[in-house]
Amino acid sequence: MILYIVSQVIGLLLQENVLSAILITLAIGIAYSVYFIGSGSGQTPGMRVLGIRAIDARTGGQIEYGTAFVRYLVAIGSALACYVGYLWMLWDPEKQTWHDKASRTFVVPTSAYPVERWPG
Repeated sequence: MILYIVSQVIGLLLQENVLSAILITLAIGIAYSVYFIGSGSGQTPGMRVLGIRAIDARTGGQIEYGTAFVRYLVAIGSALACYVGYLWMLWDPEKQTWHDKASRTFVVPTSAYPVERWPG
């Protein structure tokens, strides 16, 4: 919701320059997601409300910023493919989306993997 509102405001301000509005919105989305997912908590504000976080599948800990960037880029592909990449977790044995598989991450409940501090 936060990113949606920001993108709508940018779209209204830059109505005549659609390409600039798209690029600015993309940059804000990347910065937002990479900062929060790559932080020690592994959570965006929405994930915090839902009581979930993203962890590195190899270490079970914090995701590196480069990994968070890859995760975001593949998430765009997950959405562009009619959200099949997001729905993939419904029948995947490991309950991973395409962007989790590509970045080797898992989304887990914070009750099982507590967050020490937020945003990290």
